[in-house]
Amino acid sequence: MKQEPFRVPRSIHLTLVPLFLLTVCPPAVFIFWYTNTVLKGSFESFFHSAAEKGFFSLLAEIIRPNFFGSPTAWAILAVFAAFELILMKVVPGKPFHGPITPKGNVPVYKANGVACFFITVAAFAVSSFGLGWFSPTVLYDNLGPLFGALNIFSLLFCLFLYLKGKYSPSTTDCGSTGNFLFDYYWGTELYPRIWGWDLKMFTNCRFGMMSWTLLLLSYAAKQHQLYGLTDAMIVAVVLQFIYVTKFFFWETGYLRSLDIMHDRAGFYICWGCLVWVPCIYTSSTLYLVHQPHHLGSFLATVIFLAGAASIIINYLADRQRQNVRAKNGDCLVWQRKPELIEAKYTTQAGEKKETILLASGWWGLSRHFHYLPEIAGAFFWTLPALFDNFLPYFYVLFLTVLLVDRAFRHDKRCADKYGKDWDRYCEKVPYKVIPYLW
Repeated sequence: MKQEPFRVPRSIHLTLVPLFLLTVCPPAVFIFWYTNTVLKGSFESFFHSAAEKGFFSLLAEIIRPNFFGSPTAWAILAVFAAFELILMKVVPGKPFHGPITPKGNVPVYKANGVACFFITVAAFAVSSFGLGWFSPTVLYDNLGPLFGALNIFSLLFCLFLYLKGKYSPSTTDCGSTGNFLFDYYWGTELYPRIWGWDLKMFTNCRFGMMSWTLLLLSYAAKQHQLYGLTDAMIVAVVLQFIYVTKFFFWETGYLRSLDIMHDRAGFYICWGCLVWVPCIYTSSTLYLVHQPHHLGSFLATVIFLAGAASIIINYLADRQRQNVRAKNGDCLVWQRKPELIEAKYTTQAGEKKETILLASGWWGLSRHFHYLPEIAGAFFWTLPALFDNFLPYFYVLFLTVLLVDRAFRHDKRCADKYGKDWDRYCEKVPYKVIPYLW
């Protein structure tokens, strides 16, 4: 299959960016785990220890025992990955067609995420809480080695993806810049598949998002074992459970998102979903394990309702746009006929295409309104940690930076793709993210 160079996104054009992230991100995972579990979430204590022992000496002390994982950690990862791969194949689901790619390929998926999610949660709960085959705290108890094993596996897996995209790509949506470091970081293939499994769907949805909820259950079980279960932990876990459940109900929408449509399968996406998501996205709840404080009925209820409302609004906004596109505008938005912008574009093959851009409802407030309730949801499920330490709020900060960058990237892609039609849309919806402000 012909290999072609691809256009490097401007936001990560420099080789120094992937070099920096490849160097910094893996150790950061261990630092977050150690600070949360040993130092009770205090970065101040971490920096104090680093000043006493020396930063690299402390880092070596943290990483060395966990770097290669443990037999138990590798067994957990192997069983979990195999279980998810089997579910992707055997659980029934309707075929779902993703958006056509710049090279004219249309990815086909099996839409069975909701069933796979509930089967996964039920299997963990029954096997641990019910049958006692293993302790529900097993993930927390092996967390350091798990992150070590995940990191090693993911780095090798990303190398496999680099080589596969370079020498045996699944589709024509592949290419190389000739810079190994950048290609390893960004990926060489858009939709890698092997033996019928879509590898990005596996890493992003079935491994990263599934593991999120299982880790939460294990953290809650550990707090219950040590201190008794607090209302702070319950609120945080339930809100995230709602969010992840929402994700799988919307999984087909995610398969049309920037992550899937434009970001290639490399370190940036795949290592991020295999390692960064389980570590950083769950870090505020891991922090709560050793912070057994109680919010009280009133505060717990207020935080829960605000968080649940944010997650529901995020879902409704995404579903609104998805529904309008599915019905080609022949529907109602907030009980009115939707305001649409017809946008024309040309594929790389020279074909003329048309699509519609929704400019009313949630999408009339701002062009990326759905990012606001997503950030708000993350804030509210972190809020039970209160404000004794900064660490729990790192994820909220990270998510905000990630989504702001994504808003700029998406606007740039749409401007290049739709031209004057995108200008008309921006005139109709002038705010990027925050209505009436920005």
